[in-house]
Amino acid sequence: MTPSFHLTTQPCIPVRTGDEAGSRLLSLRQVFVEAHHILDLALPMPPAQSGLLRLFTALTARLTGLDDPGLSRSAWTRRRRELLNTGTGFDPEKADAYFDAHVFDLFDAQRPFLQDPRLRTQCVKRAGVNALAWDRPAGHNLVWRSGGHSDLTPYPLPAHEAFWHLVIHHYYGASGRCSTRTVPGSTLPKAPGLTAGPLRSTLSFHPQGATLFETLLLHLTPCPDDPDDEDAGTPAADACPWEEDLPDPLAPLPPATWPGRLLTGRSRHALLLIPDADGSHVTDAYLTWAHAHPRQPAVDPHHIIDTQPGKDAAHRSRPRHAESARALWRDLDALLLAGDEHSASRRPAVFNTLNDLPPDLQARLTVRVCGFDQDPKVNNHLWYTALTPPVWNWAQEADPQAASRIAAARIAAENYAGLLAKHTKLAWHNTLNPHRTAKGRDCRWARLALAAYWPAAETTFWNLVHTEADDASIRPAFATTAATALRTATRNDLLRHAHAGPAVARALRALHAAATDRRTTGERRAR
Repeated sequence: MTPSFHLTTQPCIPVRTGDEAGSRLLSLRQVFVEAHHILDLALPMPPAQSGLLRLFTALTARLTGLDDPGLSRSAWTRRRRELLNTGTGFDPEKADAYFDAHVFDLFDAQRPFLQDPRLRTQCVKRAGVNALAWDRPAGHNLVWRSGGHSDLTPYPLPAHEAFWHLVIHHYYGASGRCSTRTVPGSTLPKAPGLTAGPLRSTLSFHPQGATLFETLLLHLTPCPDDPDDEDAGTPAADACPWEEDLPDPLAPLPPATWPGRLLTGRSRHALLLIPDADGSHVTDAYLTWAHAHPRQPAVDPHHIIDTQPGKDAAHRSRPRHAESARALWRDLDALLLAGDEHSASRRPAVFNTLNDLPPDLQARLTVRVCGFDQDPKVNNHLWYTALTPPVWNWAQEADPQAASRIAAARIAAENYAGLLAKHTKLAWHNTLNPHRTAKGRDCRWARLALAAYWPAAETTFWNLVHTEADDASIRPAFATTAATALRTATRNDLLRHAHAGPAVARALRALHAAATDRRTTGERRAR
């Protein structure tokens, strides 16, 4: 029996429908046919959910015709509104026609989905199933951290879970050394190594509606080439990886066109899954480089883009990195402010089209945040996800005062984190070395104070937002929060050190005084 696992017919994607506790697995076809009854995807790994949302967005564009570069902006907006108002979901016949026209089998001999079958002959060494699975150790990792897995016990991975891990590799894969790949006709002086996936170490923001159907429509943006512009020229042909022939790994890459290539075609990794006899599990895998040429420049529509004016043009703008120690409310103003050419950050492009939505949909719109805290190369720290409350009524276009208040509160919170660290370190030094010049080094008090400050600052932030506080009350509120954190951090040491009381008192006075001193607004951000 030839192994197979057809994503369009085999249950492989967990979803929440609200009809039962927990989640249930659906096939790819079921997900799209029932999208208007599904509340949300329910993947246990946020990087897989973020990657699949991008894949599904490209499929949504194909099934709805909203990828048509001939549509004007007004026609595109009108078409999306019509789809949102119908509430009937995707056309099942169009979905069947599309899925029948392409191969969605994980183990197809000629075109396995999102894989390269040429690796069977171009790679001598396999990577192992543990290298495929992101929650397992591989190589020289300590066995006692493995959860029962090691290279000596490579337990097979269920095929549907292998699909999730495959998606993560394409978007968040590591850079560095990999299995040697020998491409016929290659004249490269040395074998290429892996370069990082397009989403590695980044934070993604996904607008979310009441159903998966709404969510996927909210993920779409018009084609960047506006046909109303006579100088726009002919848009480059767009394709998803499964819609075209296998790429030449030695050829220059085509432009990152919308939506297929931008959302699904920028992977730097080539993989091939090895199934068991019946295709129910994956027992091994090849993992190597996909392209010898550098990636094409592109801006992901789900990233906040931060600008650092002091850097050269090539490194001036970058996606906001995922930091597990950084609370997500600190990114809220970057989503709500429209920004301009002078802004230090630019909100994700997908949010620029949300102001054309019906008012009732804007009022209930939430944001799914998916982050993967990684270093730029190989180390993975933590993945996480969160769902905001309905926030779009606070967008600058709808309520400029609310957006401004949120931005002011976030800036004040970060300024006071910097002030708290500064004055706590000074108090520590004046306690232990009162007759020496302060060095501003890190200390236990500062770590404890910031650990107490940030959770309390989040509560202060939301209180200010919901009570519609005026600008004059924002800084005093965070001054009080910072002072409370300082007292918490130093309470146990006040009776142990003779100079602790006066030093802490001076720090407290400085924090409260800064509430009326506008010169402190440029303090360095502390985490």
